[in-house]
Amino acid sequence: MPVTGSNSTSEISIQVSLGGFSFDRSPWIGAEKVFTTPEFQRRYSGVDISLLTPKVALVPEPFFNPASAREALEEVVALDPQDVVEYVSVPSLASVLVYSNSIGESLSKVLANTVLPTSGEPVKVLPEMYYMLKELDSLREYNKIVASWADGWLHLVIAQGKSLSLANTFPAQDFTTAEYFLFLSMKRLQLNPEVSTVCFRTPLTPEAEMSLYRYFKSVSRI
Repeated sequence: MPVTGSNSTSEISIQVSLGGFSFDRSPWIGAEKVFTTPEFQRRYSGVDISLLTPKVALVPEPFFNPASAREALEEVVALDPQDVVEYVSVPSLASVLVYSNSIGESLSKVLANTVLPTSGEPVKVLPEMYYMLKELDSLREYNKIVASWADGWLHLVIAQGKSLSLANTFPAQDFTTAEYFLFLSMKRLQLNPEVSTVCFRTPLTPEAEMSLYRYFKSVSRI
């Protein structure tokens, strides 16, 4: 794809893991392809870059204190002393997502300085959980289940109607373990997978997708 000028009106969404990247529903691509991917040689009206960091915590706005952001995150995840802690508002849920992108990778920073919006200013890399929470508003079903899986972690968001029921990450070195935590979470919330659609933001292998179809009404890639 040739390089285009600043009048581009398209958008691009990129997900970054320790092993590579995916964009606009593509399969995972190795980090070595970042400078040879044609789609990265142009500018976009909108650029989203998400990092699959498990170091996240959602805090209701009334209980959030910027000065205590690190302490809030340390209550739910283990942080190294050098980990940088940041936060971003999630207005639709009246909450603040506290996170750390310090997971031992540099690909997200490279992409942020390579794939630029029309303004030419690098976009901020935000955690995958942030974009999963944003997806809830676009889902029409009452049971809203959004998941991502990479680097041995399942990222899971579940809402019932307009009420958020769960936003968490679970250690899952293989997809069978990821399914276990998915079904365990649904059981605790008394949700029936047979009448629910599970929406994955990360790529799924054909085997993983077929496994999910055995239990869920539908499987969607968003």
